[in-house]
Amino acid sequence: MRGARASRRVVTRGHVVQGACGFFLRHGTVDMDALALDLAVSRATLYRVVGSRDALLADVLWELAEHLLDRARRRRTRAGVDGVLEITRHFVTALRGSVPFECFLRAEPETARRLLTGGCVHRRAVLAQRGILLEAGERDRLWPRSGIDDLAYLYVRVVESTLYAELLSSRRPDLALAERTARALLQQTRRASPDAI
Repeated sequence: MRGARASRRVVTRGHVVQGACGFFLRHGTVDMDALALDLAVSRATLYRVVGSRDALLADVLWELAEHLLDRARRRRTRAGVDGVLEITRHFVTALRGSVPFECFLRAEPETARRLLTGGCVHRRAVLAQRGILLEAGERDRLWPRSGIDDLAYLYVRVVESTLYAELLSSRRPDLALAERTARALLQQTRRASPDAI
């Protein structure tokens, strides 16, 4: 009894998410049975720690997206509207070039649509975009703080319409159209903002 108790592995959610990120990068998905074997825990323990496969996948997708977004932010060379668009361009290019991510979109379109456009991944993306807008507009006070949440939401929806075009409408992504639309949104909001601070 004591030996069995001593051999039981204790894992944290962070440990599971890191393991799942590695699994996703290798396979373009997360298989809970195989991940449990990789982590040397039971399937029951894995579900107890993360709650559900969807919840774990959402954490994995955001962890990987946040890494690419941070890298895109570091590569920014311009300020204001152009800087915001530059970050998005770097991010979209990197994400569209991710083989595991593309495999996931093709193999699990319904799961991808549910998690990426309507769940916590989307909400986290909006919060991250809010930070990008505030940072880019800080010096020149480009956008009103009172409307920044709505602007971030709309901006993310424009980007999602390109990133996930095939999932949402079976259309091919049009990066040039998305950038023109995003630019128009940022510039129009800027011009229409008498209370910009």
